[in-house]
Amino acid sequence: MNAPWKSGLPGNRDPFAAYICDDAALDVLRPVVIEMGWPPEKCNKGGLRNAIQSLSVSASPAILIVDLSESGDPLNDINALAEVCEPGTVVIAIGQVNDVRLYRDLLASGIHDYLLKPLSAQAVHDALNAALAVFTSPKGGDGEAVKRHISTAVVGTRGGVGASTIATSLSWLFSEEHGAPTALLDLDVHFGTGALALDLEPGRGLTDAIDNPSRIDGLFIERAMIRASDNLSILSAEAPISQPLMTDGSAFVQLEEEFRQAFEMTVIDLPRNMLINFPHLLADVNLVLLTCELTLASARDTIRILSWLKTNAAHAHPMIVANKVQPGVAEISKADFEASIERKIDFVIPYDVKAASNAAKLGQVFVEANKNSKATGAVKRIAERVMGASEEDLSSVTEEKKSLLGGFDFKSLLAKKDKPEETEQAE
Repeated sequence: MNAPWKSGLPGNRDPFAAYICDDAALDVLRPVVIEMGWPPEKCNKGGLRNAIQSLSVSASPAILIVDLSESGDPLNDINALAEVCEPGTVVIAIGQVNDVRLYRDLLASGIHDYLLKPLSAQAVHDALNAALAVFTSPKGGDGEAVKRHISTAVVGTRGGVGASTIATSLSWLFSEEHGAPTALLDLDVHFGTGALALDLEPGRGLTDAIDNPSRIDGLFIERAMIRASDNLSILSAEAPISQPLMTDGSAFVQLEEEFRQAFEMTVIDLPRNMLINFPHLLADVNLVLLTCELTLASARDTIRILSWLKTNAAHAHPMIVANKVQPGVAEISKADFEASIERKIDFVIPYDVKAASNAAKLGQVFVEANKNSKATGAVKRIAERVMGASEEDLSSVTEEKKSLLGGFDFKSLLAKKDKPEETEQAE
């Protein structure tokens, strides 16, 4: 719904239909419809639920007016309407609830406009003319080649290392400080925190995509993604934990393809299990931010994931990010960690529990809530590195030496655990 066509009204379906609850609104609407050159019999008696029932067995019109007056849950009913509407349908809702939050939520769900009862002929006329303009105006960006797109996957070597915090923070920095249209895809379908960190409701977009991958296109992206700001949109879910994830991963690949067309930056919060189950997710990813902590288990899994990436996604440049680092308290020193994985840590983010608590209390992403924190400074440097990346830069990176778990001296590292460590200098 609510997406522009490249040409005029489609000729293979009706240009207009309306489903209205009361006679007073119908009396206002019919003369305007006649003036627009459409048959007045397309103004049907019955509201949103009647529209859903009718359109489930017939083609949807180019422009659709639906009455929400008898709907107990307008947002869920609008989502149900989207299931039966063909792509490209422009929907105008009318209702009697004068609530700004409802208006914004309806627009975010894909509605083109919302008119308040009692209707006026002029308001209806203006809304229909604006809907027609959607079809006659050229779609922004048509014929223009996308200059570049950088896709970054953030993967945590262990649970709780802060990969999601980094993913949301980078998304915010790309969109707000660098002004780049950014998509955040949170693939922790059952327990994702991307929307929560942005103080948003996750919506049904991601679960709808998984259930109906054939419906994924530019129009679906426009309707399904939750807008956090002018330049940042998120697709996430809080799927019922009683429902296991049943997908071949094709929906995720299709989503990434649409993101490349619609955004300059894509950030994927990619859980380890999704990485292993759906390796094709990294087919077009430029960078993998491997988030770790300075522990034995994290060192082991960093080695394993680096080896996996070299075999399954050699084109993706890995960056090692050590998060929540506390000098003198870490289980393994930075030097020993780097020796074990046989490469340098690219970035070190210091541990700041007060800053994390502050972000949660404010309902903001970490870097937005703590702009003067040292940890925020480290994340900003990561964002600058990613924004400065290009295809040539990434392809010219020298391959790291293969790391073998057998070269990891666990005994010596365990012996060092109880000894005071030298303070590590964060980058």
